[in-house]
Amino acid sequence: MRQRDTRAFPSNRITVNRTDEESPDLVARCQKGDVEAFAELYARHSARIFSLAARMAGSPETGEDLLQEIFLQAYRKIGGFKGGSAIGTWLYRMALNHCLDFVRSRQAKMDKATATIDDDERPAALTARRDSPGERIDLERAMQLLPAGCREVFVLHDVEGYEHKEIAAMLGIAEGTSKSQVFKARMKLRALLT
Repeated sequence: MRQRDTRAFPSNRITVNRTDEESPDLVARCQKGDVEAFAELYARHSARIFSLAARMAGSPETGEDLLQEIFLQAYRKIGGFKGGSAIGTWLYRMALNHCLDFVRSRQAKMDKATATIDDDERPAALTARRDSPGERIDLERAMQLLPAGCREVFVLHDVEGYEHKEIAAMLGIAEGTSKSQVFKARMKLRALLT
C-alpha cells in the first residue's frame, strides 16, 4: 500500500514524539530554506495550530485557510527567529496573533452589518435544527454558533487556558468584559446543548 505525502493533505496530521520536537538543527535547516525541514516543522505543529485556528474562526474550513496563512507567514519570518523561546511557542504566538487579527477584522465587518445575537432569531432556528431527525449538536458545532466575541474569549479561556487578565490584554478589552463573555458563552452553550 502506498503512503500518501502528508504535505499535500494538511488534514492528515502526523503525531511526532515530543522529546525531539525542539531540535535546534531543524530550526537552523528551516532558516537556511530547507523545504523538507519546514515540512517536518509543519507536521509537528500543524495539529495544535489548526485546532486553535478552527476554534477561533468558528469553522474547520476557515481554520484550514488560517493554518495555511500562518505557516506561510512563519516561512517568511523564520529567518528572524532568534531562539529566545521554543519554536513551538513562537509558532503558537504567531498563530494566536494572526487569528486575533482575523477575528477583529471579521468582527468589525459584522458589527456594521448585523445586530447582536440577543436581537436576532437564531435561537428559534437552532431549536428547529436540533429537533430535526438524525441531527445532534455537539460542543464544537455549538461553539461555531456563538457570536464571535463570545467564541474567541471562550476559546482563549476555557479551551486554551488563558487567564482573564491575559485575554483582556490580548483583545484590548476590560477584564470584566472577558469574564462576562465567558459567562455568556457558557450559558448559550448550555442552552444549545440541552
